[in-house]
Amino acid sequence: MQSQEERKHGYVKGEVTNQEEREQKHEKSTTDEQQNEIPLMALNHVSRLCKNVKESEDFYTKVLGFVLIERPQAFDFNGAWLFNYGVGIHLVQAKEEDRLPNNTDTLDPMDNHISFQSEDMEGMVERLKQLNIKYLKRTVGEEEGAAIDQLFFKDPDGHMIEICNCENVKLVPQRSIGRIKLPFDRHIPPVELGKDDANAAKA
Repeated sequence: MQSQEERKHGYVKGEVTNQEEREQKHEKSTTDEQQNEIPLMALNHVSRLCKNVKESEDFYTKVLGFVLIERPQAFDFNGAWLFNYGVGIHLVQAKEEDRLPNNTDTLDPMDNHISFQSEDMEGMVERLKQLNIKYLKRTVGEEEGAAIDQLFFKDPDGHMIEICNCENVKLVPQRSIGRIKLPFDRHIPPVELGKDDANAAKA
């Protein structure tokens, strides 16, 4: 029989038991997810074989705005490290050119590529024109009300690159959103900023 205090607060023993069971199941589910969580943080870099490191270095710095950074001396082979936009590009001198892409001229959006998001697609078009870089431009998703503009072009070794305004499309996870990690609170890897860089970061 319920006490006067329980009746006063509207407690029902069955409801309390059900609530406790739900909380226990939720705690167990959370614990299981934490135990099964993959300990990854973010994309660190993309590695690219190239026939001429200096030529590829010039491309990624001049066309895409990457910054050449110091490379650990432990790497005793020809290459270069570049970084910007939270991701690195690691260039490696190819010992055998037959390991590079065969078709360096055809632009097929279905080919392997890396993609960068841009807030000024027309500005990127003008940049490619000024640098005389062949590109393919297209728009997809207009019929769905979320149009995406895309630019496709290749680096000197035939590795394809996409520029898009993909922020127009909301990412909708098919499962629990808790599985998605967004590293807002850290810069990976740590970057040693110069005075000018630090001022630019604060702006």
